Amino acid sequence: MFFVEDKILYLCGLYGYLGLRKKQFDILKYAMKLTTEAKQEIFEKYSQSKSKADTGSAEAQIALFSTRIADLTEHLKIHKKDYGTRLGLLKLVGKRRRLLNYLAKNDIERYRAIIGELGIRK
Repeated sequence: MFFVEDKILYLCGLYGYLGLRKKQFDILKYAMKLTTEAKQEIFEKYSQSKSKADTGSAEAQIALFSTRIADLTEHLKIHKKDYGTRLGLLKLVGKRRRLLNYLAKNDIERYRAIIGELGIRK
């Protein structure tokens, strides 16, 4: 299954020209999926102080990890044997879990709020 950009690059022969194999190109495309503007929107929507500059709050990090987890999950539905991405996904899930545990231990109200907003079940 090709994406439109992949089909265009493949037909033009640019994979070889760019020195990329198809799998490397897919990983590069998914690594660059979240733009700076998209990250700022996530930080503004979910951060504790509701500003673009608050990138370190647990809520903002959990929201960013959740977005990346959703993107990687969609990638893995297409590329079932991409074990490197699968490992990265599992590491992200672990990081998000540790942040959620931190919030649950220190401020249960913030924990319940972020769980409700993101629709993360536990």
